[in-house]
Amino acid sequence: MALFDLPLDELRAYRSASAEPEDFDAFWTRTLDAAREHDLDARFEPVDTGLSTVRVYDVTFAGFGGHPVKGWLTLPAAAAQPLPLVVEFVGYGGGRGLPHEHLLWASTGRAHFVMDTRGQGSAWGGGGGTADPVGGAPAYPGFMTRGLDAPENYYYRRVFTDAVRAVEAARSHPLTDPARTVALGASQGGGISIAVGGLVPDLTAVAPDVPFLCDFPRATTLTDRHPYREVGLYLKTHRGRAEDARRTLSYFDGVHFAARGRAPALFSAALEDQTCPPSTVFAAFNAWPHQDKAIEVYDFNDHEGGGPFQEAAKLRWLRSYA
Repeated sequence: MALFDLPLDELRAYRSASAEPEDFDAFWTRTLDAAREHDLDARFEPVDTGLSTVRVYDVTFAGFGGHPVKGWLTLPAAAAQPLPLVVEFVGYGGGRGLPHEHLLWASTGRAHFVMDTRGQGSAWGGGGGTADPVGGAPAYPGFMTRGLDAPENYYYRRVFTDAVRAVEAARSHPLTDPARTVALGASQGGGISIAVGGLVPDLTAVAPDVPFLCDFPRATTLTDRHPYREVGLYLKTHRGRAEDARRTLSYFDGVHFAARGRAPALFSAALEDQTCPPSTVFAAFNAWPHQDKAIEVYDFNDHEGGGPFQEAAKLRWLRSYA
């Protein structure tokens, strides 16, 4: 695929036209306050994985609405003191998978927590185990339009709340260091990590790769690829609902969370990425206010982005933070 978005010099200056709701902060304060009315109830059950270099815990904690959310906590086998913590969020359609799929970060001597994404985990990888017990209005198959009728009902309200609670759950383990906490992920996981970066004020660093869920006004009209295309297909049937959809999505746009980012950040973008177009990634990156930020650009790559090269970049970059 040839380059289809803005030239790189224009990407570096691009700003989103996404309109931030006046009550954005109040909406998220209410949402998180309601979630915290439920006991976090984080439980860590040891798992026999057959792996000798790590210890793995099957984690359950209370997310949005007090609903049980799963995760894996992986620690170096010899860990005896609190370790820097990496909290990871996964891509669209995936789940927490199996423990042996997540060995990179524990191999660096860090604690690693991966959150299961509610209702997902059936499209790739080792699957997921977290239900989404909340129903909703009619939606296009997928997750992008579930509850699109109102911000209070939208699917990602539950997911982003789960993600904040995942950080709290991971930090509650005695062998993790809350003062050295990093949030990261790719694609949907990158978008979730941006939301966490805007909602959790004391992270050490954030590293979103080719992030999804950013600059909805541009993304939903620029690319024909799923998942963004789900919104257009929903509106193709639900004629006249575009303004309602735009209003709902504005409460979940990574650009607005990015504007509240307080930690150093390493982004990545791919210039042939039609799934998460580079302009939408740069929209979030350019909104990120922290002076200590960087973006890795992969000029001939699609949504795979930097792949293992970006993992290597994060390994180098995080040495300075956690």
